[in-house]
Amino acid sequence: MNSKRPVNLDLGKFHFPLPAITSILHRISGIIIFVGVAFLLYGLELSLSGEEGFARVSELLDSFLAKLIVWGILSALLYHLVAGIKHLLMDMGIGEDLESGRLAAKITIAVSVILIVLAGVWVWA
Repeated sequence: MNSKRPVNLDLGKFHFPLPAITSILHRISGIIIFVGVAFLLYGLELSLSGEEGFARVSELLDSFLAKLIVWGILSALLYHLVAGIKHLLMDMGIGEDLESGRLAAKITIAVSVILIVLAGVWVWA
């Protein structure tokens, strides 16, 4: 048996480059959207069930927690959109080398932050 093998894998020692982090966040945002759609469809079904259901959903959406959840789903959707556009550009051969990949990752983060802040202003306005 090889005694140089690590006994405990310390995940804190791994440092991923920014393009890898944006790619991982793209996948995570897709999962958040998938789960969030279930809540949104339930709210849509309830609101279409009648006047009482619509009033209940309207009252529910006035709460802080509901606004936070909606903002979270919108944030995931906006990030997923921006990162998806970056991936489409990379599929066309744009930004495939190391330096332009880093620049594209920085642009993805910057544009996403701006859109997420605007979504937060829209949700809480």
